[in-house]
Amino acid sequence: MRIRYQLIVFMFLRTILNTAHRMVYPFLPVFARGLGVDISTMSLLMTARSLLGATSPLFAPIADRRGRKFGMLLGMAVFTLGVGLVTISPSVWTLAIALMLAMIGKYMFDPAMQAYFGDRIPYHQRGTALAVTEVAWSMSFIIGVPVVGFLIDRYGWSAPFPLFTVLGLVVVFIVWRIVPREDPHHDPTTNSRDGYRAVFTSIPALAGISIALWASAANELVNVIFGVWLEDSFGLKIIALAGASAVIGISELSGEGLVALTTDRLGKPRALAIGLTANAFASLLLPFIGQTQTGALIGLFLFYITFEYVMVSHIPLMTELVPSARATMLSMNVTGHAIGRALGAFLAGLIYQPFGFLFVALTAILFNAAGLLALRRMQKG
Repeated sequence: MRIRYQLIVFMFLRTILNTAHRMVYPFLPVFARGLGVDISTMSLLMTARSLLGATSPLFAPIADRRGRKFGMLLGMAVFTLGVGLVTISPSVWTLAIALMLAMIGKYMFDPAMQAYFGDRIPYHQRGTALAVTEVAWSMSFIIGVPVVGFLIDRYGWSAPFPLFTVLGLVVVFIVWRIVPREDPHHDPTTNSRDGYRAVFTSIPALAGISIALWASAANELVNVIFGVWLEDSFGLKIIALAGASAVIGISELSGEGLVALTTDRLGKPRALAIGLTANAFASLLLPFIGQTQTGALIGLFLFYITFEYVMVSHIPLMTELVPSARATMLSMNVTGHAIGRALGAFLAGLIYQPFGFLFVALTAILFNAAGLLALRRMQKG
């Protein structure tokens, strides 16, 4: 199958994983009520999920050693097992296990997929190409989350999980069919330690990972709280929260389009600096224009379009920092995201409940500033 068609197919496959990953955010209060727990408990669950994602470097070398196809199939099997547990027995414990297994599965699948295309697509075209697969993030909020909202509204909080179980099996079948068994573009590594050593001895690589950490921490602060904030401020219900998620998805789709149009032309580091700076300004703006429902949605649109520009500009840059251990490098980048999301999820509830949304936004600005400093260090290195 030609590479451009594979990019489109993987965009839709990743939409399924990303919807399962992201559906918790807008419906956090709904899941909490359905399970009989408070928001702080759900926030801790999200923190645990993100921290578990930090273990991805233990699994990603599988894609360097056993091949990209094997890494993707194993990741999807773990994901499907996780969501299947809630299908069989819905409870707070199975949800906790499902969130964690789905996170591990996603963090095994994504680096293997990105390395697969990184092996095949020249660096000067990689920003545009990987932006296509990243459209899955926005599709998850434009299409996936509203569908999830409909199911939850009709059938209860656990209704989406049987659907994700079936779709997970479908993804396994499609990957098995369209990804070739023989891979002339990748020479398997024989020693995982060499890949780790190459990453940990590279100052640019470590600085790049820290950018992922700071940017994701800033984003997760708003991710965890925005559903609660909208419900507290305007009394939005399930379907309205799904509509707000669709607005965020449209903003992310716009961000991915901007990356496809500009990142390869501007240069990845310059595009990344623009995105971090713009996201800091959007964070500052959000609590002030968010005093009305329309203003809040406009603010979220600006926040998410700039964050998506950061993320999609960052990935192609990371694919070329340690080419000899590309999947390992990308998995370490995922670890940066995971630690950042854990930090943001942990702080979100602690900051929002006593201090309000303004202080959540100010903390996001500080994290973006740290990301800019890390970018400067990476360029020097």
